[in-house]
Amino acid sequence: MALTIILAVAGLVTGFVASYLLWQQALKSKSKKIISEAETEAEVIKKEKILQAKERFLQLKAEHEKVINEKNNKINQAENRIKQKELTLSQKIEETQRKRNEADIIRENLTSQIEIVEKKQEELSRLHRQQVDKLEAISGLSADEAKSQLIESLKEEAKTGAMSYVNEILDEAKMTANKEAKRIVLQTIQRVAAENAIENAVTVFHIESDEMKGRIIGREGRNIRALEAATGVEIIVDDTPEAIVLSAFDPIRREVARLALHQLVTDGRIHPARIEEIVDKTRKQVEEEILEVGKRTAIDLGIHGLHPELIRLVGKMKYRSSYGQNLLMHSREVANLSAIMAAELGLNPKFAKRAGLLHDIGKVPDDEPELPHAILGMKLAEKYKEKPEICNAIGSHHDETEMTTLIAPIVQVCDAISGARPGARREVVESYIKRLKELESVALQYPGVMKTYAIQAGRELRVIVGAEKVSDKEAENLSFEIARKIQTDMTYPGQIKITVIRETRAVNYAK
Repeated sequence: MALTIILAVAGLVTGFVASYLLWQQALKSKSKKIISEAETEAEVIKKEKILQAKERFLQLKAEHEKVINEKNNKINQAENRIKQKELTLSQKIEETQRKRNEADIIRENLTSQIEIVEKKQEELSRLHRQQVDKLEAISGLSADEAKSQLIESLKEEAKTGAMSYVNEILDEAKMTANKEAKRIVLQTIQRVAAENAIENAVTVFHIESDEMKGRIIGREGRNIRALEAATGVEIIVDDTPEAIVLSAFDPIRREVARLALHQLVTDGRIHPARIEEIVDKTRKQVEEEILEVGKRTAIDLGIHGLHPELIRLVGKMKYRSSYGQNLLMHSREVANLSAIMAAELGLNPKFAKRAGLLHDIGKVPDDEPELPHAILGMKLAEKYKEKPEICNAIGSHHDETEMTTLIAPIVQVCDAISGARPGARREVVESYIKRLKELESVALQYPGVMKTYAIQAGRELRVIVGAEKVSDKEAENLSFEIARKIQTDMTYPGQIKITVIRETRAVNYAK
């Protein structure tokens, strides 16, 4: 039994030892295989890394060589530029040296020539002195006395020649000036497209039927009385078919009455309360339209920076007329004419256009004081900070003040062109002709008056008197007396300028 156990234990031990030995053997073989595979893989990785390192080295080497080549090229270019500059500098140095040598030679030649000239001059002075001594001895006059006589004779001859030359220049200048002035005026007039506008003292309001007249008149005339009281316009309802006449000297009132009447007729509700409401609204609309017209006019003419009150006065010109000529159209025309003429003369066309537009604003103020419109317009322009050149042009366009700028006569001339051209202003022909004849006949009654001319649509009277009959002092008195006579005996719009012309002519003929 014990032997069996021993044998069993021995067998177990033997089996365990054999198994351990076999396991160790298998483990060793597997470890060798793993190590071999690892070594193989490591070798492959090593070769890849070495290959990558070689490729990176070659890439870096190529980039380095490229950078070095670029630097070498730049260095070579710089060296070439330096060599070129050195060559150019050497050439310039050689050229400078050559010119310096030539200058030295020229200087030496000039020095020798100057010495020769000085010697010649000394000899010439000596000979001149000898000749002067001989002439003094022959003529019995010293050199200073002879010189004085020669200067006097030359002075008289020069005076005569200069006077003749001055007269020729003056005559030529007058001819050229007249020709140039006519050219500028004609070109200015041709370049402006003028519009003719007629303003009357009445406005005709058309209605669809005569039945509306009764509604406008109202019960016992209360509607028409309310309308007249609210607008200040005389409303004439007569037998004229489908028409009502609005009469007033103020065009703004007539326009307010016309628009209010149009709204009342369109609405159909016509009674005193409604009339007052509509008239108030219409008056505000007309005020807004006046501002809009002023702004649009300034924009159309390219005039900027006008004071709002001046813009309103410009807009009011639309509803004012002078001798039947619409004041706004007249002012626009004068503005364009002034700008063109100023440009032709080399002056500032913007200033001229501004002065031309504002030259008649004295005709449309709200209070209308007893001042000439030119003076009033100048004061308004000064009040609203216009430039002195503009103010002077406005105030002097009818000679109420002295002209101090070149723009002032341009505005005056363009105002005359716009007002005196055919078709610009309208009056009844018979009364117009009669008034001009009366104007001329008033001046012809005075002694010494030879001729009279009414010009500029009757706004100026030219009186020509005989120089032997009327003196300068009497001419001034005559102008005053004629003005007082016209003011006392005649009725006329605006103002009339009386100019007395007295001239003396001395005529001779050179044969």
